[in-house]
Amino acid sequence: MAAQTILFDFTLDTLKTADAKQRQEVVKIVRNELEHVFPQLELAYQLSMEDGYFAVLEENKDTIITCRIFQQGLLTINVEYYLADGKEPLMSFDTGKRLENTLAKKLKALTGQVLPTLKRGDLARYFPSSDERIIEYDIDSLVYEARSPFQKIQIMHSKTLGNMLILDELQNIAESDLIYTETLMGRGIENYEGKEICILGGGDGALLYELLKEKPKHVVMLEIDELVMQACNKYLNSICGDVLEKRKTDQYEIVVGDCVEYMKKFIAEGRKFDYVFGDLTDIPISGAPIGECWDFIRTILEHSFMLLKPDGKYLTHGNGTTCLESLELFEEQLRLLKPKVKFTTSKAFVPSFMEEWLFYQVTFA
Repeated sequence: MAAQTILFDFTLDTLKTADAKQRQEVVKIVRNELEHVFPQLELAYQLSMEDGYFAVLEENKDTIITCRIFQQGLLTINVEYYLADGKEPLMSFDTGKRLENTLAKKLKALTGQVLPTLKRGDLARYFPSSDERIIEYDIDSLVYEARSPFQKIQIMHSKTLGNMLILDELQNIAESDLIYTETLMGRGIENYEGKEICILGGGDGALLYELLKEKPKHVVMLEIDELVMQACNKYLNSICGDVLEKRKTDQYEIVVGDCVEYMKKFIAEGRKFDYVFGDLTDIPISGAPIGECWDFIRTILEHSFMLLKPDGKYLTHGNGTTCLESLELFEEQLRLLKPKVKFTTSKAFVPSFMEEWLFYQVTFA
């Protein structure tokens, strides 16, 4: 059950879009070709503007087509209709390509493109990449959805990736993503046996579950959202095992609350760790390290190094490797820390992110 949306984009010589008369010639060509696909097409509304043109066409009150011409040479056509379960689509990708090619020739377009059908409706299928491009997932069901006091929580099922945790419309982790956790913890590189570890965040339980296999002395996990842990315990136990079923054992303790407040408490108590994991928010996409999110990141960094032993290590995820500017801004924040620190990085292609991700390993200089 979903609405089908097909998008066409063309760039034209600006002489074809410069004035109302020329734009009407473009409209005539577009409508003639659309009628080959939608023979009962009618004009429902049109608006001539000083710098462009806009029209709404419809067929049988079911299919709506909007056409927009911009004076600068851009033509957009959007086709939208509802597709009931079991019905054939009105326009396949092949049909769309043929229409795009015909229009491009008739309009003598400089460029033309049709996008595959966007399926919009009962299931969310589109989520942003790290650099805010749209990725379509093969999601076939919504497993769980709730809103906690902190965020929107969804667990979706993907045919190829398994169950996926999505927080505030951002993909976090899926059953396919062991490589994410293993790269974050540097499995095979770091030795956690007998070590004291603090996890900041980590509500999906995957990091705690994998760390406990390495026989640490003790792990404390500071997670603010109880509802996330309950959902992951029920629907993502292939990645977290049973570690979220209890809040305290001889091996670990899960503290539900604001990690910054508990970090302050640990600092006041003089508590020290061999490893601190920042399994919290991604590095923001921004042009400057300002705003609430960057303030939070700086606070986490400063407090983490107050909790580390002299030979301790701070391990965290960064962002996608395509986010060069934001990663550089984060590294600038590392260079500003006092006492001085040094860092290395590692990379991994994370299946559910559909992109390469960067991870940081930070120690005192």
